[in-house]
Amino acid sequence: MENDETKIPQLDKEGLSHKSVNLWQITWRRLFRRRSALVGMGILGLLVFIALTAQWLAPYGFDEVLIGKENVSSREKPCIHLLGCPADQPQHLAGIDGNVRDQYSRLLYGARLSLMVGFSTVTFAIIIGTVLGAIAGYFGGWWDNIIMRFMDVLLAFPSLLLAIAIVTVLGPGLINALIAIGIVSIPAYARVMRASVLTVREMEYVSATRALGGSNMQILFLRILPNALTPLIVQGTLGIASAILDAAALSFLGLGAQPPTPEWGSMLGAERNQVFTAPHLVFYPGLMIMLTVLSFNLIGDGLRDALDPRLAHSS
Repeated sequence: MENDETKIPQLDKEGLSHKSVNLWQITWRRLFRRRSALVGMGILGLLVFIALTAQWLAPYGFDEVLIGKENVSSREKPCIHLLGCPADQPQHLAGIDGNVRDQYSRLLYGARLSLMVGFSTVTFAIIIGTVLGAIAGYFGGWWDNIIMRFMDVLLAFPSLLLAIAIVTVLGPGLINALIAIGIVSIPAYARVMRASVLTVREMEYVSATRALGGSNMQILFLRILPNALTPLIVQGTLGIASAILDAAALSFLGLGAQPPTPEWGSMLGAERNQVFTAPHLVFYPGLMIMLTVLSFNLIGDGLRDALDPRLAHSS
């Protein structure tokens, strides 16, 4: 039984009759037929564009202090010329923060950091969790007991509290925060992979490979893993949103990114006491975090529906 090249008869409802297409092509078509997933991909595409072009879109540097350069003061309200702000005043689309820096520029640069946090922590957690879960599910026995009991110990603690404890031990900083978030995310991916491997290892093509003399490593990494990744893809997409939210929470508490790093959570934490006097300094970073998390959640939900075999004849 082939993995990637398996051809599936085309369904009339998919609009591709008289053709044979790859399973992943069908999945992508289903994904693009879901409005929520399209909205999520649109928001994420915009955020990626902002992250890649921040140095050209931002009118100021993320740590550029405007004292002595412009006639502005700390925590000034946004000034947008198209909305009636006097033309003789410098334009600041999201206002000025407490250190007299342009918040709009810091928000743009913050997109880079947030996306990097999400992808790097989830990549780290998926790699470690996949290896541990695959070993536990395939070999079973004492391997399964040792690995999964350790995962259960990690899951016994609330993830954010455990991340705070790890960062407290390692010391505040963005790298340590990434390590902490990655560690607390490993059990989720390990359990998903173990459950998937337990199902796939009983398939006939695995038994056939074993009968032909395939080694355990060949069976596990060439036969089982490629066919057990579907649940992990969905979990990873949703996990990116959780990682970004956890990183923002750690930075809000002063344990993540340190000033003057333009991280949305740290921007919220720095101005949390100004929610009534300068609400724009809290609203915009919170809005960016919300949009980023929302985009990944929408994409994850769309992927889950597109990869669900029960929807194969109903979408």
